[in-house]
Amino acid sequence: MYELAVCAEMVFLDLPMDERVRRVHDAGFQVEIWDWTRHDLDALSRTPARFSSMTGYVRGSLTDEEGAAELLRTAEESVRAAERLDCPRLNLHGTGLDARGLPVSPVSGEATGAMWLAAQRTLTRIAELGESAGVVFTLENLNTAVDHPGVPFARAADTLALVRAVDRPGLRMNLDLYHAQIGEGNLIELVRTAHALDLIGEIQVADVPGRREPGTGEINYPAVARTLKELGYGGTVAMEAWASDDTESALDRFRAAFTV
Repeated sequence: MYELAVCAEMVFLDLPMDERVRRVHDAGFQVEIWDWTRHDLDALSRTPARFSSMTGYVRGSLTDEEGAAELLRTAEESVRAAERLDCPRLNLHGTGLDARGLPVSPVSGEATGAMWLAAQRTLTRIAELGESAGVVFTLENLNTAVDHPGVPFARAADTLALVRAVDRPGLRMNLDLYHAQIGEGNLIELVRTAHALDLIGEIQVADVPGRREPGTGEINYPAVARTLKELGYGGTVAMEAWASDDTESALDRFRAAFTV
């Protein structure tokens, strides 16, 4: 069976990060964090938490030479940070995001063929870095309608195509079902397709609308959970969501939605 994780960036918001991490661990979940440069890694390493994922770069993009070089350089820094937390997965996007989640290098319209080829080359080098370091980089799909307008390769279909084109064990897909519901829908078939291709590095969840915990919106997460069990998915399902009320209740709803 899959294991459950919770993004500590979005829960227990009145507590410092190391205490949030402890609380998530004490509730029985693995822990995810975002930009590691904003945290005291020594303090986090002293917690008993099992870290499942963290941001795998600081700056850069997939589509231009200068941005790709910066992405690779900061990915190497992220690998060293992940080693300190024994974190097995490092997450990527099509381009760097600012504090509001907006792309540092936005794309107007569809990505060009040259951008696709550049992204494939960059991700191949990222995959090689992951394989040499013993970690997996995951490319996350995002939505452009609500949260991340202008991000290239945002749709699940895009990230799936890029990961499939690279075809290296050091790169997998971070299948975010919140973003996919807004951008594409048809979540169960999307899960089935990505699983059949053995391209899922992890799955992230939140409900729509509002990016709250499962059980607060329109997505039938118990049906998704039954599909994952049927498929024999043994990876991580992570809640990357704001609590609709108190965090403890949100964690209980998340656990209930994925207990099958």
